[in-house]
Amino acid sequence: MTPLEDKAAGCVAGAAVGDALGGATEGWTPEQITTRYGGPVEGIVPPYNEDWRNARPIAPYHKGDGHITDDTLMTHALIRVYEKAGRHLDAYAMAEHFVPELMGERVWIPELEAEALPLQRIFLAEKWIVARLHYGHADPREAGVGNIVNCGAAMYVAPVGVVNAGDPDAAYAEAIDLTGAHQSSYGREAAGIMAAAVAEAMRPGATVDSVIATSIRLAKDGTRAAIEAVCGAAVDLGHWDGSFEKLRTAMRPYDTVADTYRDQGLGARRPSRVHSIEELPLALAFLVIAKGDFRETVLGGVNYGRDADSIASMGGAIAGALGGLGSVPAAWVEAVGTASRTDIVTPGRAIARVAKRVHTADLARRRAHEDAFAELAGE
Repeated sequence: MTPLEDKAAGCVAGAAVGDALGGATEGWTPEQITTRYGGPVEGIVPPYNEDWRNARPIAPYHKGDGHITDDTLMTHALIRVYEKAGRHLDAYAMAEHFVPELMGERVWIPELEAEALPLQRIFLAEKWIVARLHYGHADPREAGVGNIVNCGAAMYVAPVGVVNAGDPDAAYAEAIDLTGAHQSSYGREAAGIMAAAVAEAMRPGATVDSVIATSIRLAKDGTRAAIEAVCGAAVDLGHWDGSFEKLRTAMRPYDTVADTYRDQGLGARRPSRVHSIEELPLALAFLVIAKGDFRETVLGGVNYGRDADSIASMGGAIAGALGGLGSVPAAWVEAVGTASRTDIVTPGRAIARVAKRVHTADLARRRAHEDAFAELAGE
């Protein structure tokens, strides 16, 4: 593989592995996780609830056992959209291509143990895309306004970073445009920063420090403040074990989601310029603590709990882009792919091919502009 293919495969497979490992611990506290599993989670584990079909009727999903969740389903759907469009994406591409993927293309959904439409698995804030664009005929550029503000857009936007590999500013701009059809406020901002972090991680010579610096440089309002606070707290921590209270304390002022994760107040998930989603700052913090090591970055998110699948998936995407496919434990890649009945490596190679085509078109357009401007300037 070329470095582009290797890093892209590492990013996409790494995101899927983090998603699958974190699915089992999503929604719980570190203390509950340790009690349930007899210590920290160090790999693929069974569902938190043995009677997972009936434990939470609103979400009767088979999480754990190496099953990918909606984070990966939507990431793979976005990659298919890029393959079909063959170009940079904007909000209108969500209506033209992404909505048909959600409501018209049956795939194997491990949590449902059945082949079904992604729409039948994704949760309420993601169903919003179909409701607003297909049924509500909203202008795609502003369809995200009014939705639950959450990590829903950031959790699947890593492919935007791959397509803009090495150019985090362009990745940020494309993600902000694209996800305007899904999210608003700090939910949309997090998607822009997540894409930028991946684009920087894809750059040859990128480091954990350069990823964090890029994220802070581009981030706005509460998202920037949260990343600074949480990653600042992470710098002096030697391992994720024992870090959770300090990280949560740093995140708390910016998070609208309560300490009692499933029992929210009336201010939760509402637009704000001073708040941030929790998942992206925590993913970056665990990357800092782990010094970029894939395994430890992901396990930090898995054992933190709360929205563990998205935290671990985002951290896994960035760490996988930094280290390439070889940084993602092969045993985890194989086990997750087998358990989920899903190829989690090939989509990464597919988005690398798209990135190369898009870059070729970008170069041609840029050179045409340079020639036109030179003529205008009399050069």
